Amino acid sequence: MAISGYKSAHLTKEQLKLVQLLDEYEIEYFRLDEIEKLVNRKFKNIGEVVENLVDKKILFRLERAKYAKTNFNNQYVIGTFIAKESAIGYWSALCIHELASRFPNKVFIQTTKRKKDKIIKGVEYKFVTISERKKAGIITIGYGNNSFPVTDVEKTLVDCFDLPKYSGGFDLLVTAFSQAKLSSKKLIAYSEAVNNIASIKRMGFIAELLNKNGMKSFIKYAKSKVNAKYNLIDPAGEDKGEFVSSWKLRLNVSRKDILKLSKEIY
Repeated sequence: MAISGYKSAHLTKEQLKLVQLLDEYEIEYFRLDEIEKLVNRKFKNIGEVVENLVDKKILFRLERAKYAKTNFNNQYVIGTFIAKESAIGYWSALCIHELASRFPNKVFIQTTKRKKDKIIKGVEYKFVTISERKKAGIITIGYGNNSFPVTDVEKTLVDCFDLPKYSGGFDLLVTAFSQAKLSSKKLIAYSEAVNNIASIKRMGFIAELLNKNGMKSFIKYAKSKVNAKYNLIDPAGEDKGEFVSSWKLRLNVSRKDILKLSKEIY
């Protein structure tokens, strides 16, 4: 689809018509190759029409061949729109599920397709590539143009323990895990999909230490996964602290401090 370099000084009939149709069909964002089908009308040169609307600041180019109305600013929708097979995840998902007291300075997006990080309208998007087997637990939040995919609570926590550098820190993660209402069945299923033994041991130990309701079957499952290798309870911390042989974990964050973190209000 060719895009001409011609720029009109004022709105042409074709440009005005597209603006009217976007409003009529309540379209806030679109791909260039699908817009004519969405508005049920052919244009002589749709690329030229769209680029002229960008030039007039009626539309905003998100990236090549992807556009949104200039006043559309839902960062979760934009992030998942520009990345195929994606969902909001990690620290951003913790915030959406109201399980985080601190907010990230970027939007974390999980995707099965490689994509470079981007900054759009001043918002930084961090794309984390996962394998197909790790894709699970995705739900949709919001309505209409403001709906977007996000990992559910259990998958978010499993993913954060799997890749804690995207979680906002061990303290935030312990607080979130302690206060979330969790399903053992889902935690087990998602842990199997992600298959990170160290993170399963950490979650199992914390669930047992906190005597978390409804977690007996998950704790039993986690214990069955314990291997011979010792792992730090906080992988980003120093190599020190109590050794817990039953979980093959080294507590570089003490039991007392973990219990204290679990009582913090997000």
